[in-house]
Amino acid sequence: MTLGVGIPGLLILALVAGVAVYIRAAGDDVARWHVAPEPALSLSVGAGVVSIPQGAAARIAGGAETLTRVATIAAQMPRTNLLAGSVAEGRMTWITRSAVWGFPDYTTAQSLPDGSLGIWARQRYGWNDHGVNAVRLRVWTAE
Repeated sequence: MTLGVGIPGLLILALVAGVAVYIRAAGDDVARWHVAPEPALSLSVGAGVVSIPQGAAARIAGGAETLTRVATIAAQMPRTNLLAGSVAEGRMTWITRSAVWGFPDYTTAQSLPDGSLGIWARQRYGWNDHGVNAVRLRVWTAE
C-alpha cells in the first residue's frame, strides 16, 4: 500500500519538520533579549500600547509595584516563561511561544527612572508579527 506522497512530498515534510524542530530547540540568548526597553519606548508617544516595527511598546504608570503585577500576569499566561530578571533587579524578560509552531516572542518590562514601567514586546523570527505583541501588551496592561 502506498500513500501517494512520493520523494518530493517526503522531502518537503522532512524540511517542515526540521524547521519546526529548529524553532523550538534554538537557544535563547539572554544578553540579546534581556535588554532595556528604551529604544522601543522612544518610538512610542504618550501612554498606551504602540505598534512598532516587529513588535509593540508601552509606557504605563507605576514602577516596581506595577512590575510585580505584570510578573503575576505573565506567570498566568499560556506558553509564557521567565527568561531572565526579577522584580528586585527592576527588569524582567519573558518568552511567549506561539501555539502551533512555537515561534518565540520576547517581552521585557522595566521600572524606569521617571517612576513609570516600560514594556517592549518583539518577535525573534520574521518581519511582521501581525499584531500579536500589541495584543499581548494590551492584555497585560489592561489587567
